[in-house]
Amino acid sequence: MQVLRIEALFTYPVKSLAGLPVTTLALDDFGPSGDRRWMIVDEEGHFVTQRSRPELALIATTVTQGTVAIEVPGHPSMTLVPGQRVRRVKVWGDWVDAVVAESGPAEAISQHCGAPLQLVYMPDTTFRRVDPGRVRDDRRVGFADGFPFLVVNQQSLDDLNRRLDHPVDIRRFRPNIVVSGAPAWDEDEWRELQIGGLAFDLVKPCSRCIMTTVDPDTGINSAGAQPLRTLGQFRRTLDGVIFGMNAVHRGEGSLASGDQVVVVGRS
Repeated sequence: MQVLRIEALFTYPVKSLAGLPVTTLALDDFGPSGDRRWMIVDEEGHFVTQRSRPELALIATTVTQGTVAIEVPGHPSMTLVPGQRVRRVKVWGDWVDAVVAESGPAEAISQHCGAPLQLVYMPDTTFRRVDPGRVRDDRRVGFADGFPFLVVNQQSLDDLNRRLDHPVDIRRFRPNIVVSGAPAWDEDEWRELQIGGLAFDLVKPCSRCIMTTVDPDTGINSAGAQPLRTLGQFRRTLDGVIFGMNAVHRGEGSLASGDQVVVVGRS
C-alpha cells in the first residue's frame, strides 16, 4: 500500500470567497465542518461565484469559535448571522431552502461588486443530496459545487507549474485536502483513501473552470486564461479538463496536517 501525507488543509466558510488554510479540519455530516454553509446569491436566488465576479476573491473570511466573519475591502470586519427569513436558492441544478443573513455584510458585498446581492445560510434542516449518479448512499452536501471534499495531489501541481511561464499556487484549485508524496497525476487512479480512522471514497474527477484563472491575491483573471489553457492541453477528458478528485467521507472525526494518507483502493 502507498503511504502519503496531508500537505495542507483548507476550508471555505462562504462559497467563492477566500478560503482559509488550517492545520486541523473537523468533519461532520456535511463534510468539513462549516465548509460552504454560507453562499452569495443574486436577486433571483441564483448562486454567485468568482466565475462571474472574480473580485469576490478579495473578500477574506475568518472563523472564531464557529462564528464566521468577512472582511470586505474598505469595510470593517462583519460577523455573519442567520436571520429569520427563509428563501429558496439555487446552486447548480438544486433549489434548496436557505436562511437570509441579517443586514450589513450583504450590503458591503453588493457595494464591492456593484450589484444587489444577498448572503444565505444552509441550516441543518436543509438536505441537499450528493449526485446520486456518483454516490449510491443518501449523502448530503452544503453549498459546495457537488461533493463534500476536493482532494488534490501536490506533485500534480508541481508538474503543471513546470509547464507554465508563471507558476500558480494551490489556492487556484480550492482544495480541502492536499496530499504529498505521490507521483504526479497518480490521484487519477485513487478510489479509496484511509486517513487515520476515516475513509474517503473518491467518486469523480474534478472538472475545472475559469475560476482557476482568478489570481487569489488580486481578484483579476490571469492573462492567457492560465493555468486552465495549459491544463487543457494535456488533462482534457470526457469529464472535462480535470485536476483533483471529488470525494465523500465515511464517518466523523478530524484531520490534521501531516496525517498519514493510505491509498487502499485503486481503479
